[in-house]
Amino acid sequence: MRAWYFDNLPGAPGLPHDSPPSNPVTSEALATLNVRCLSIPVEGYEAKINDIARERDYKSRDTIDISRAGLGEAYEAKIKGFFQEHMHEDEEIRYVLSGGGYFDVREAPTDAWIRLALEPGDLLVLPAGIYHRLALDDAESIHLLRLFQNEPKWTAYNRGPDTEVNPERIGYLRSVGVGA
Repeated sequence: MRAWYFDNLPGAPGLPHDSPPSNPVTSEALATLNVRCLSIPVEGYEAKINDIARERDYKSRDTIDISRAGLGEAYEAKIKGFFQEHMHEDEEIRYVLSGGGYFDVREAPTDAWIRLALEPGDLLVLPAGIYHRLALDDAESIHLLRLFQNEPKWTAYNRGPDTEVNPERIGYLRSVGVGA
């Protein structure tokens, strides 16, 4: 999985937003944000995903087809919602089965966006409380396996004054050495 600082230039969210020269972000830098990236070949992925689910105590999973065909009339609204900066109160694990897209995560304490390019076989683990968003690449399709600790829940808390004092957000910031 390739990562770089988002260029913040105008343009569609699904463009790479990787200004020349690229400003790459290392896996070590992502680890300081508690963002974990793995590559697992799609063919025969089930055994490795099952191992990860057991290791992290994930009991539930589902798949989502984020595409015009998969979401139908809700596509435009869903795409806008996915790109809205938000956080979750649970760890988010996504494994790319097909297609591609970008997850952007906020670097703490700089508040810069880091863009991660996802393709089939990429597994991304985002900690609870990190601000992030999703954009599809130019193919406008990504099929994801989502893992959950308990029952599937997708509650997104859009960034605002309430999220700044959310216990999960505060806990996340402390875990990366920001805040008291």
